[in-house]
Amino acid sequence: MANLRQAQKQMTRRLLLESGLELFTTKGYAATKVDEIATAAGTTRVTFYAYFPSRSDLMKALIDERLNEALQRVRSPDHGSTAQDLVATVADGSPQTIAAWLRRTADSWPEIRPIIRVGRDAAAVDPELRDLVERWMEEAISDIEDGLTAAGRFAPHQRRFRGVLAMAELDYVAQHWGDADWKLTREQLLDELSASWVRLLN
Repeated sequence: MANLRQAQKQMTRRLLLESGLELFTTKGYAATKVDEIATAAGTTRVTFYAYFPSRSDLMKALIDERLNEALQRVRSPDHGSTAQDLVATVADGSPQTIAAWLRRTADSWPEIRPIIRVGRDAAAVDPELRDLVERWMEEAISDIEDGLTAAGRFAPHQRRFRGVLAMAELDYVAQHWGDADWKLTREQLLDELSASWVRLLN
């Protein structure tokens, strides 16, 4: 019985997260009310608050849980979260390894893009969320810095900025792929992005 209750709780929480993301995406964060999220999830406002103290907390959970899960990021004592495969990829630095990591990451773009977009939309109107997406980006930059440090490439003062440039490229491409007319197939785009990362990180 306890296991069934736990499974039902997890299902309700998952439905609230999914409904919140869908409504934030279609209506916008500012226009979405807690009651609407609860109704879309097939539950009540009281139940919503049993899982999330506020709409902001639901948005934080989307970033901290859904985004990190999609990108295989785990808790890190050093900087919030980490993606060990990104650290290892950067430390390796070979064109093949970097291209393979970028291709795996690109496979998750359809899942991560809506979360990052609504996170930025939410940050524009909710002071509690101002640093949410940027903090996640900083953590990814730190992974690149850690990989460069492990490999002993570049002077210490260069490593972080190399990570900033690499993540800025990846973020821009991920957010605009499909919307922009770059005259490239997906494979050509990933080849160009991989070549740029190889130059930046070696």
